[in-house]
Amino acid sequence: QVQLVESGGGLVQAGGSLRVSCAASGRTLLNHAMGWFRQAPGKEREFVAGISWNIGMTTYADSMKGRFTISRDTSKNTVYLQMNSLEPEDTAVYYCAASTTGWVSRTQARYEYWGQGTQVTVSS
Repeated sequence: QVQLVESGGGLVQAGGSLRVSCAASGRTLLNHAMGWFRQAPGKEREFVAGISWNIGMTTYADSMKGRFTISRDTSKNTVYLQMNSLEPEDTAVYYCAASTTGWVSRTQARYEYWGQGTQVTVSS
């Protein structure tokens, strides 16, 4: 069992930045892939970014590329999402997820473990 706990969400002004974290416990993340998803009120959950644990290969949703950066600290079993140039449309609950396949996917069903989410609110 993998437990995921997000942190670092909060309120930020448009144009600002924020870094959210996801700490994993229960097992090593070797051969896993980690992903960030988000869900805004009234909208479906969408893929934001993903990273393979072993080699650090990253994948981004087109709308996030250039603004968001995903990274991991293998010594801490932690994955990060650095968010820059935030817009009110980025307001959402951001979820961390883990896949046992080791391959980054944009599909929710590929991820077996999920955190509780952390709220990010961007004011205009």
